[in-house]
Amino acid sequence: MALDIFIPYWGDPDFMRQAVDSVLGQDSDDWLLTVVDDAYPGDEVRRYLEEINDPRIRYIRKETNQGITENFRTCVSLATQDALVVMGCDDVLLPNFVDVALRAYRDFPNAWIIQPGVEVINETGESTRPIVDLVKQHVVKPHGSKSRMLSGEKLAVSLLHGDWLYWPSLVFRRDKIHDFDFRDGLHVIQDLGLIIDMVLAGAELLIEPEVCFAYRRHTGSASASKLLDGSRFAGERGYFELAAELCMIKGWRKASRAANLRLTSRAHAFLLLPAAAQHGSPAAVRSLLRHTLGK
Repeated sequence: MALDIFIPYWGDPDFMRQAVDSVLGQDSDDWLLTVVDDAYPGDEVRRYLEEINDPRIRYIRKETNQGITENFRTCVSLATQDALVVMGCDDVLLPNFVDVALRAYRDFPNAWIIQPGVEVINETGESTRPIVDLVKQHVVKPHGSKSRMLSGEKLAVSLLHGDWLYWPSLVFRRDKIHDFDFRDGLHVIQDLGLIIDMVLAGAELLIEPEVCFAYRRHTGSASASKLLDGSRFAGERGYFELAAELCMIKGWRKASRAANLRLTSRAHAFLLLPAAAQHGSPAAVRSLLRHTLGK
């Protein structure tokens, strides 16, 4: 069995080449790579992949730009292998990623989702530890040094208090993720929406501690660009209200309460207030303040 690796592409061609090179540099040859180009201007990436000329790589270009959510859908629909990952076009697989992913898939057959160990890098590829990732990895993420399975309301509560997952690194069972869809209108939080839907339906998630993925955190990302203007948090509020309702219907009162509190999301908005006051608009400050206060 090979690992299906998908890259929904829209962005810097240099980062994209690094992502592809990291796939080519895997210790294991058991992978297939599909690049889905969301009509990004130019043909630099297409030409680069053609020069590689590897039969394991396929390139698909959309005629028009459809946005990241629709591109996620396209990637999942194209999967043919039992396990798949939808990595970011600016992220990097460490050489052991495929080995770790396939071993975890074999050793934990009940896991719908696998979260491998992640390091964070900046624009230049250097390791970095911004506060958001310190909180993710050392405060809200369940502690432990060994592989462990999580599920049910306990997992939902944990994720709704603070989303400690790294979506581009997640490995999914194809037969499980195919039963779900991304919710429209969520933009940068559509990944959490999908995961919570899966958890509500009985998903088991494996935390695999071996570090094998480099997540790029930089100011040019889609999520970062929406922080200071407050638009991301407006979308988050709407989703958490929905999540609270879904958890209450399930009878998960603690999870519903966690969604209503959205503690780390509000704390994040609070930390951005000084920068918004200096560089943003009065409307952005009001939006961040509203989110911080839970209104």
